Amino acid sequence: MKKRQMVIKQRSRNSGTSSSWTTTTSSAISNVRYVECQKNHAANIGGYAVDGCREFMASGHEGTVEALRCAACGCHRNFHRKEVDTEVV
Repeated sequence: MKKRQMVIKQRSRNSGTSSSWTTTTSSAISNVRYVECQKNHAANIGGYAVDGCREFMASGHEGTVEALRCAACGCHRNFHRKEVDTEVV
């Protein structure tokens, strides 16, 4: 889970001639999930075939090279579709 802080600047509409800015600060929490594998195993022969792996499962602990390999299909994490859920708090 990553937590980001965003600063949003908005120009307020005042009747005066000078423009004023208001600053709003909020935090966003984004959860990243890797789902079904999209690797085309038949690309070298001109076809299209996927292995049916439904969700990425890391082979090793976080921070190691094995954490980027899927335990189910053996593909790199980049072949799995990435879903990002962002929540603004």
